[in-house]
Amino acid sequence: MAAFVAKQMVGNKLNAVKGAVGGDDDGDDKEKEEEAERERQEAIREAEERRKEKHRKMEEEREKMRQEIRDKYNIKKKEEVQEQMPQEEPNPLMRKKKTPEELAREAEAEEEDEFTKLKNSIETQVSELKSTIESKCVLQ
Repeated sequence: MAAFVAKQMVGNKLNAVKGAVGGDDDGDDKEKEEEAERERQEAIREAEERRKEKHRKMEEEREKMRQEIRDKYNIKKKEEVQEQMPQEEPNPLMRKKKTPEELAREAEAEEEDEFTKLKNSIETQVSELKSTIESKCVLQ
């Protein structure tokens, strides 16, 4: 890394001297800078890939060792136990927020429970009877 920085500093000084003498290589400098940036990005990407691969291999080895221990002592894998626990008792503080549409649907469902349906049907029948009786009875 230090060598790379040193090369850039020397290159910058040479460019400054060329600019002072009257040389005009701005287009060439930009191309070199772009190429250097591409190379730097590629090096970073490759280093990241190597790091990820290294950690993937280490985790595979660890999991192999864990499985050997589980087999030796007849222990069930921890993930299986964790899947059952959230289903049994969800934490109300960590629940997903409901959208207004979901809230409206729940309100409608509450309104449409059996007792309310029965009440609404009776009220409708009573109002119909009342209107028929009033239409037949004429006050003089």
